[in-house]
Amino acid sequence: MKISQEELADRCGVTRQTINAIENDKYDPTLSLAFRLAIHLDTTVDQLFIFEEDSK
Repeated sequence: MKISQEELADRCGVTRQTINAIENDKYDPTLSLAFRLAIHLDTTVDQLFIFEEDSK
């Protein structure tokens, strides 16, 4: 979408570091943040985040 981490963070009310951590699988966003991200990225939560079950 040609949007910077900083711009997305501003739109969602979080820091750029939070967006970076989500992109690098270092942080799982809250459900409300996941919905805000999906809205601002014009997609759905299930398309944005893929659930992978642990094989324990």
